[in-house]
Amino acid sequence: MMDWTDRHCRYFHRLLSPRSRLYTEMVTSAALVRGRQLRLLEHSQQEHPVALQLGGSDPGELAQAARFGAEAGYDEINLNVGCPSDRVQSGRFGACLMYEPALVADCVRAMRDAVGIPVTVKCRIGVDDQDDYAGLQHFTEQMLGAGVEVLVVHARKAWLKGLSPKENREIPPLDYERVYRLKREFPQLVVVINGGITSVAQVRGHLAQLDGVMLGRAAYHDPYLLAQIEHELHGEPLPSRESVLEHLRPYVEAELARGTALKHISRHLLGLYQGEPGARAFRRTISEGAHLPGAGWELLERAALPCAAA
Repeated sequence: MMDWTDRHCRYFHRLLSPRSRLYTEMVTSAALVRGRQLRLLEHSQQEHPVALQLGGSDPGELAQAARFGAEAGYDEINLNVGCPSDRVQSGRFGACLMYEPALVADCVRAMRDAVGIPVTVKCRIGVDDQDDYAGLQHFTEQMLGAGVEVLVVHARKAWLKGLSPKENREIPPLDYERVYRLKREFPQLVVVINGGITSVAQVRGHLAQLDGVMLGRAAYHDPYLLAQIEHELHGEPLPSRESVLEHLRPYVEAELARGTALKHISRHLLGLYQGEPGARAFRRTISEGAHLPGAGWELLERAALPCAAA
């Protein structure tokens, strides 16, 4: 979710989902340690519980990045070894690290030694021709040996050559049963599943087998799904989309006052009315107006009018 789940997105998603654990976009350890881009750690207190997701392969550098994250107040450090993008591979991190479980284990140990908050790992079920359960089993054993207690598993393998990141989210087949088997064979491990999950019914089905469910693009493109999940699983009152927007208003106005352009916030709201009457007009009004000088809260109010009247 690089360039997607920034602090504005996470604040919005927290309004929809009071109980979920939010994750940052993947931040490279090099950006924090060598680039000193500590602004990437900025977040609101309202986001908690929130995890910092890191990408990298140098144990010392990751340990320092984890320290920065802990000092910034994050509740968890998550090492991403599942992202298949070219720019990630060229930096020797992401899914290509599944070929090097011993190195990943060294990275985890270094981060755990550096911080007192949980260090977790997100991975794939395999990469390229490494497409059997034994590979995932060995990787998991290495993670347990390094002290990992929570493993987030994207239930598709990654093709590191020949497929784009988008294709890697759609073409390799989902294999949920492999993740279920992992939980059965490692019951002491908290196993969270990710990949292709788009409905409350699917979430319920996975929770019957596993400890947790992670949503990525489904939650981004249809964020109201988060509120529906809270309602169905926890009995939280289902807020109207209009009330969610109204609760966002103080945040938007405060950010505008500090110089944030509306477009940086509003781009995360485009899917709020997904599948509802007026959704297209909502998206169009925001897309056409948010980048203009002086665009403010009034634009979002105007965008929502056709939806509220439908």
